[in-house]
Amino acid sequence: MDFAKEQRGFLDHLRVERGLSQNTISAYERDLKSFASFLTDSTVAFEDVTAETVLAYRVYLGDKRYSQASVSRMLSSLRSFYKYLSKEKGHIDPTTELEKFPVMRRLPKALTIAQTVALIDASFHSGNPITLRDRALLELLYGSGARVSEIVGVDVGDLHRFQGDEVESETIKLRGKGGKERIVPLGSYASAAVSDYMTRIRPELLKKSPKATSALFLNQRGTRLSRQSAWQIVLDAAKSAGIDSHVSPHVFRHSYATHLLDGGADIRVVQELLGHASVTTTQIYTLITIDKVRETYSLAHPRARD
Repeated sequence: MDFAKEQRGFLDHLRVERGLSQNTISAYERDLKSFASFLTDSTVAFEDVTAETVLAYRVYLGDKRYSQASVSRMLSSLRSFYKYLSKEKGHIDPTTELEKFPVMRRLPKALTIAQTVALIDASFHSGNPITLRDRALLELLYGSGARVSEIVGVDVGDLHRFQGDEVESETIKLRGKGGKERIVPLGSYASAAVSDYMTRIRPELLKKSPKATSALFLNQRGTRLSRQSAWQIVLDAAKSAGIDSHVSPHVFRHSYATHLLDGGADIRVVQELLGHASVTTTQIYTLITIDKVRETYSLAHPRARD
């Protein structure tokens, strides 16, 4: 069997049959490239890969000082690759032994509510009107729990405002992994920030666009804001807020889930809001809240400590 050929077939399968995004497919491609490098370094032919080879690859990743999250993702990509080969080509799956040695999952990093508010507030500068867009972006990241790729992919038509019995509400349509769509409610802060941006800034940016665009968030040239630019907006806001810990667009998603669970939200509801296919993925956030409960108990209860 030819590794490069089978990899192309697998990536085509992800693209055509599973409808995964290009970003996800590129991640799979990078992970499989890592495995190919390991086989080359180990002088192991692709057709000779065994369960022992795969376990050795796991050790190899550890020696390379990859984070636990990266190792978990790389091994997951390898499992998916061999599952495809097993189903489509009848190839023996050598990754089954990995299930006996699960990689410990790192708890996702979440900001406190105070840090989140400080970061959002720091994104806006009264002397720089474009930062109304930046504040709206961060409010929407935190107010919807969306991935950064989902946020930059939002169109104006994905926002829906409707009048209920007593209050006006707004929702946003998000397109997640595999092209799956979900509808998420927006709070008043996110709605107000987006409305402010759309009224005061977006029309001016739109004038610079070489052609009409439906994108909600625009860059200085009037075209759709990129993931890289969204990242930079978050990093600049963190710097302005004096938050030294690692901050990324995804930290808003972690904070969104953690704060919802801390506030008493049902885990199944949080699963739907995040767009997780399985509640098992969502359950990792409950570990954070349990740690907080334990910490509070140990500090507050008179019989919790010596």
